[in-house]
Amino acid sequence: MNIQILGPEHQAREEFDGGKIKAQKPLGFSGQGAVTVRLGPLFYWAWGQAEAAGGLGFHPHQGFEIMSYGIAGKGLHRDTLGTESILEKGDIQLMQAGSGLQHAESVDAGFESFQIWLEPYLNEAVKRAPTYTLFKHEQFPQTHRDGVNVKTILGEGSPILNLVTDARMFDVEVEPGAAYVHRLLPNRTLAGLAIRGDGGSLRTSGQEPVAFKNKDFAIIQGEHEGEIRIRAEAERLRIFLIEIPSEVEYPLYKKAR
Repeated sequence: MNIQILGPEHQAREEFDGGKIKAQKPLGFSGQGAVTVRLGPLFYWAWGQAEAAGGLGFHPHQGFEIMSYGIAGKGLHRDTLGTESILEKGDIQLMQAGSGLQHAESVDAGFESFQIWLEPYLNEAVKRAPTYTLFKHEQFPQTHRDGVNVKTILGEGSPILNLVTDARMFDVEVEPGAAYVHRLLPNRTLAGLAIRGDGGSLRTSGQEPVAFKNKDFAIIQGEHEGEIRIRAEAERLRIFLIEIPSEVEYPLYKKAR
């Protein structure tokens, strides 16, 4: 298996609302500085933090499936479907943009979240009516075992059942000295962003461990099935993982680098 570690200097950056909201983007748009702009149907990944209360006015989306995951604080979502809802710590909001909608976001100081875009087959997606759903933290399954806590965002037991794009997501916390084990099937990609702790190591069968630090973006790909061990070192590690197919059977939007 191939392991690639991209530090913050190889990820994109963007500021919103006059710098009140700053985003580190493992996957971003052209010209924003990201070495990698796409992994299969995973199209965009921003880790946003609000230094002061701020927001973004109404802006359009079409086709993509857009997930926002609350990490800290509160954010207000409004859209042209008539929705108004609060995203809190541990919640997920899913917008399936379909034929098109607009939404606006306003956040408190200290708000922190991920926004993740997934790409279904766009020729079909744009024919569907847009939808918005808020899922609360308590709805998601969690497992606690041998110093590892795993919250399943997408996968077995998740309340998110209507996502079209093929993806699995996990919020993983690992105690120092413990390890999370992930089995990756052939021709799948595992992407991880470390957001808490001083880092850890990644090990696959027959290979030496590869170290990573806080804020690093890890990409693991392989043609054959394999086991990946993610170990925490001196501090409790929190890493968000997304697994997607390395390639899909439908044409993908050609995003410029």
